[in-house]
Amino acid sequence: MFELNEDQTAIRDMARDFAAEKLAPEALRWDEEKHFPVDVMREAAALGMGGVYIREDVGGSGLSRFDAALIFEALATGCPTISAYISIHNMCAWMIDTYGDEEQRARWLPGLCSMELLASYCLTEPGAGSDAAALKTKAVRDGDDYVVNGVKQFISGAGVADVYVVMARTGAEGAGGISTLVIEKDAPGLSFGADERKMGWNAQPTRQVIMEDVRVPLANRLGDEGIGFRVAMAGLDGGRLNIGACSLGGAQAALEKATTYMGERKAFGKALTQFQALQFTLADMATELEAARTLLWRAAAALDAKRPDATKLCAMAKRFATDTGFDVANKALQLHGGYGYLSEYGIEKIVRDLRVHQILEGTNEIMRLIVARDLTGR
Repeated sequence: MFELNEDQTAIRDMARDFAAEKLAPEALRWDEEKHFPVDVMREAAALGMGGVYIREDVGGSGLSRFDAALIFEALATGCPTISAYISIHNMCAWMIDTYGDEEQRARWLPGLCSMELLASYCLTEPGAGSDAAALKTKAVRDGDDYVVNGVKQFISGAGVADVYVVMARTGAEGAGGISTLVIEKDAPGLSFGADERKMGWNAQPTRQVIMEDVRVPLANRLGDEGIGFRVAMAGLDGGRLNIGACSLGGAQAALEKATTYMGERKAFGKALTQFQALQFTLADMATELEAARTLLWRAAAALDAKRPDATKLCAMAKRFATDTGFDVANKALQLHGGYGYLSEYGIEKIVRDLRVHQILEGTNEIMRLIVARDLTGR
C-alpha cells in the first residue's frame, strides 16, 4: 500500500496534469469572481472523475477509494474548492449507486457520472449540525408521495445542482426515523437561500435548500424507510477521506510554492533556502504531510476492504489530514512573509479554502468523538 502500481501512478498523474492545465491557471479568478466552473468540471468528468467509484454499467469509472484519494489530492493542487465539490458530487452518486434500485441507478447515475447532472448532499440544518440525528426536515406520506418541509443549511452546489440527496424525518425522533430522498431541482416548492458570503470556497455556491410542501414520489427514496441516517454516515466515511485528500493536495501546492519562493527570495545576502531554521520548517512541513498521506491511504485501504475499523480510521485520517493540511498551508504563508498575504501569490486562498475542511464532513471534534467511542467501547 506504500507503493503505487502503474495504473495508480497513471491515474494520479492524469489528475495532476488536469489540475495544472485546467484548474490552477483560473483558480484565483474563480475565487475572486465567485464563479462555479461547471464546464471545466464536465471536462474532468469526461476523464472519469465524475463517478470515480461508481459502477461501470452506468458510466462510472469503477475505481477504489484509494484511487479516489489519489485523484482528489491531485485535483486539489490546482484548486481545493473545485476538487472538494467534485468529491461531494461523487459521494452523492455513490449513495445512489449503493442504496438505489436499478431504476434509480439508471435514471440518475449516467448524468451524474458525466456531470451533466450535478448533485448536492443535504444533511445539515440550521439547528442540526454535529447533532445530525436531531434534524427536523419532515417527509409525511400522502398516497404515493412524501410531502417534504424543512430547511437544509450550508449546501454546496445548491441552486445549481440538479439532484439533491436529502435526509428527512419519515418516522420517530432519533437516527432510526430518518430516510434518504432524492429531490430534483424542478420540484415545485423547492427553493434556495442567498449565496453565502464565505471566508473561502468561493468558487462553489453555498446556499440553504428550502422545501415547502415539496411532493417527492416514494420511488425517489433510497432503500427502506428508517435507514437514512446509516446511508448518510456511510457516505461520510468516504467523504471524509476525500476532504482529507483535498487538504493534502492544497497543502502540497502551498509547500511547493513556498519552496520555490524561498529559492528565489534573498535576505541578508543569501537565499532563504540557505537558512537552516527555514530548512527545518520545510522539512517538518514535508514530514507532516507524508505522515498524513500515509494514514489517509491506510484508511482508504480499510474502507475498500470493508474492515470493521474503517469508520474509526476514516475519522482519524480526516482529522489528521485536515489539521495538518491547514497547518502546512499556514506555515507556507508565513514563509512568504508579507507576500503570502497578497492574493496574487495564491497562498492566502489555499489557507482560506483549507480552513473549512476542519469543520465540514463532521467537525474534527466529532472525529475525535468517533475515535474515543471506539476506544472506550461505547
